Amino acid sequence: MSCPPEPVEQDGLAERLRAALGALTMEDDSQPKQNYAFWGTQPVAQFGEQPASAVEDGPIDTPKTVEEVRKEPYGLPQNFEWVTCNIDNDAELKEIYELLSAHYVEDDDNMFRFAYSKEFLRWALQPPGFKAVWHCGVRVSSTGRLVAFISGIPATIRVNGNTLSTVEINFLCVHKKLRHKRLAPVLIKEITRRVNQHDIWQAVYTAGLLLPKPVAECQYWHRSLNPKKLIGVGFSRLAPRMTMARTLKLYKLPDVPQTPGLRQMEAKDVPQVTQLLNSYLAGYSIAPHMSEEEVAHWLAFQTDVIYSYVVEGPGGKLTDLLSFYTLPSSVIGNEQYDSLKAAYMFYTVPGATPLPQLMNDALTLAHSTGHDVFNALDIFENGKILKDLKFGIGDGKLRYYLFNWRVAQDITPNKVGLVML
Repeated sequence: MSCPPEPVEQDGLAERLRAALGALTMEDDSQPKQNYAFWGTQPVAQFGEQPASAVEDGPIDTPKTVEEVRKEPYGLPQNFEWVTCNIDNDAELKEIYELLSAHYVEDDDNMFRFAYSKEFLRWALQPPGFKAVWHCGVRVSSTGRLVAFISGIPATIRVNGNTLSTVEINFLCVHKKLRHKRLAPVLIKEITRRVNQHDIWQAVYTAGLLLPKPVAECQYWHRSLNPKKLIGVGFSRLAPRMTMARTLKLYKLPDVPQTPGLRQMEAKDVPQVTQLLNSYLAGYSIAPHMSEEEVAHWLAFQTDVIYSYVVEGPGGKLTDLLSFYTLPSSVIGNEQYDSLKAAYMFYTVPGATPLPQLMNDALTLAHSTGHDVFNALDIFENGKILKDLKFGIGDGKLRYYLFNWRVAQDITPNKVGLVML
């Protein structure tokens, strides 16, 4: 299949919006530094290690017991104090939202900021088995203002055949005016302590930045759903020799999905979806293993949070799954638009339906639900199909990291089956 002309040039703003744990500094790193002062002290794989130095995968630290874990929180600078944030309290959730909205990663030109909804944050931070103590914040003692946050959620992750009880670390955020105080390393050490107290010793996290040492390095791709708006807000720009009319025609999608039997996922589907998903993910080197309770949480349809659909075949058998989540951004300083609605590919399982057709249906559904752009990584089988579906390659990467777990060989993107928010 020939590749279509690329009418829209991507500016890479989405990548600069999509950083996670490890953003201890905000510069764009693409090559290893000579020295990582903090990460050099942590149980993570280091640059310079030979890929085959580990005969087999395994923990980096000497095994410990809960009794050996430090009992007291790590020290903070004067006039700062640790807190556990209550996600069920609307006022505290609003504080987290405001901190992330103003001080989480934004693009270099200050044009876009993530705009998490309360519903999204509750979905992201309260899966089955979540621990409130892993919603870790820092307040100014004198004013009570929340100025830093980090979170962990439980996850069972399989890495090259080893099943690990882990936490997924996310939403590391420090107020811009306080970054000189080096709060981020202390946040990481404190969340590690709190997790270790529950007898969990491994973690998984992602970052746009290059840190010691990724187990996998993946690429973002973007598919325009509303090219006129994307160009209007500066997310994309019209390519040379392309008119707006030609661009709109090129990116036009069907009015409705094309796969027979495709419908919104329902509660009754959870047992079949769990089996379908876990069977599919078993073919990847790093992927979650989900219980029915977890599938019900992560894939239960919620408008403007998570969109999940199944393909139902004869006899009520489910053959395919597609899903994507919503993450809008505020558009700063644009007279015409104040928000940008992005869809991110979540877990999609082709079965009876070819993956290109299933993904095109996902694009159609995302467009019909008001999304402006569809973002996907070159994980799963995506690398084979994204170009033909008129995705444009971004200029940023997302790197996957494991804490206290070394893999003998790096994992290629097409063997990654894990999606982190």
